[in-house]
Amino acid sequence: MSPLPPVRVVLVEDNDTFRETLELLFGMRDEIQVVASVSTGDKAPPIVSDLKPDVVLMDYRMPGLNGAEATRAVLDACPHTHVVCLTASVTSQEVREVLDAGAVACVTKDQDFDKLVATIQEAAAG
Repeated sequence: MSPLPPVRVVLVEDNDTFRETLELLFGMRDEIQVVASVSTGDKAPPIVSDLKPDVVLMDYRMPGLNGAEATRAVLDACPHTHVVCLTASVTSQEVREVLDAGAVACVTKDQDFDKLVATIQEAAAG
C-alpha cells in the first residue's frame, strides 16, 4: 500500500518569524507540503487560485484583510480548498466570523503541533 500524498498547504501569516518557523516545522513532516506562504490576506487568493492547495492555514489578525475576509476571498478563488484559521487569540465572535466565512476549523497558535498537523489532515480529508 502506497503512502498518502502530502497535504498541500498555503500559509497566510503576517508574522515573518512565525511563518518561517511553521515552514521549517512542516518541512520536517512527510504528511505536509508547504507550497507557498504569504504575509497578507490579500496576497492569498491569486496564489490559491494558481496552486489549488488542499488547505490554507490562515492567520486571523493581519493588516488589510482579516482572516474572515481573506477566507471568503480564498474560497471565491478556489472553492475546493479548505481553510483552517490559526490565531494567537480569538474571540468567540471572531471564531463565528471565520467559520461563517467558510473555514472548517479554528485553532490557536499555542496548540500542540501534532494537533495542528492532525487538524490540517482532517480538513484536507473533508
